[in-house]
Amino acid sequence: MTAQTKSRWSFITDSRVWRSFFRHGWPDNPLDRSLTMTSNVFFHLHPVKVSRRSIRWSYSFGLGVISTILFAVLTFTGVMLMFYYVPSIERAYPAMKDIQLTVPLGEFTRNMHRWSAHAMVLVVILHMVRVFYTGGYKRPREFNWIVGVFLLLMTLGASFTGYLLPWDQLSYWAITVGTNIASYAPFVGDTAKSLLLGGSDVGQNTLIRFYTLHIAVVPLVMIVVISLHLWRVRKDGGLAANDAKTESQKQK
Repeated sequence: MTAQTKSRWSFITDSRVWRSFFRHGWPDNPLDRSLTMTSNVFFHLHPVKVSRRSIRWSYSFGLGVISTILFAVLTFTGVMLMFYYVPSIERAYPAMKDIQLTVPLGEFTRNMHRWSAHAMVLVVILHMVRVFYTGGYKRPREFNWIVGVFLLLMTLGASFTGYLLPWDQLSYWAITVGTNIASYAPFVGDTAKSLLLGGSDVGQNTLIRFYTLHIAVVPLVMIVVISLHLWRVRKDGGLAANDAKTESQKQK
């Protein structure tokens, strides 16, 4: 690098515009390298130290990562479908058929959304089975286990609320049965059914409520809780395999 090039680069990196984007200089010294690492949000997803056992593919099968990727796929494909879907009992089914038959890559996008939703339910359940099998619910990770159970319920809720949106016979009667089952819950059953239906039967109010829950309420809550879940994994010292060595040392 010539002296003129260095001078020009120094002028850029010392400017206020550059500093507004990048808080630290080019990492050409130990201090800036350290600051680059410690201020990177992606590096903060993992704890400072992890056990070798916890990063083996055969230990976790990457089920947590797969769940997060599926959620991202669902978010992207869901936004694409929102451009064409109409939450109206008169137009919901025709809009869905238009997506499948006339919109470029519409059928592919809808199938990606549908099968990713099914896969996410399965993967989240398998993830929780893996965590239970490896003792990831034990101290000091009890709180994150409860967060994971809540995420499972939210995943099922997202799948349930999205089931009505095609507004075909299958979805109509499935939601009718599902909300009738909810009415048998002790103390809050009738209230829960009324809140979900927005009336006495499955109709326009029900479709609007399920649509709002599916595209806004449930995803926003899941984004917050997933962030909390990942943060707690880091704060608790990574996966539960970190405890295996500690317990063996205590026994010795």
